[in-house]
Amino acid sequence: MECEFPSVNSNKQEIKDIFKSVKTIAVLGLSPDESKDSHRVARYLQNHGFKIVPVYPKEETILGEKVYNSLAEIPFAVDMVNIFRKPDALDAIADACIQRGDIKVFWAQKGIVNNEAAQKAKDAGMRVVQNMCSMVEHKSL
Repeated sequence: MECEFPSVNSNKQEIKDIFKSVKTIAVLGLSPDESKDSHRVARYLQNHGFKIVPVYPKEETILGEKVYNSLAEIPFAVDMVNIFRKPDALDAIADACIQRGDIKVFWAQKGIVNNEAAQKAKDAGMRVVQNMCSMVEHKSL
């Protein structure tokens, strides 16, 4: 399956601004498996000073942090969602972000694009990044 072209996406300056302003990142689909990209990226971000909030339905703790079953269950403010889920899940994730009202950044990892969900998030005032790895982008700064 080929990923669609992102029609909604942030540029390098916006990504730089994102990393300056974001403190708390909910990682949706954060696997406890250390060999998985989601785990490596989350660990990298955690090691670089970001508070990581795992969202994964099958664990109690990942990377030493309490795991939540859904975005709605997180009882404190979240600046960014970092999404490791299939593109068709992004519509519901965008809706959950909008419902929370505190998410500033909607970030779909490398290979993940859903332009409809991205536009919905952008229209709600979020910055949107699609088909880019947050770890790679952070390292490039």
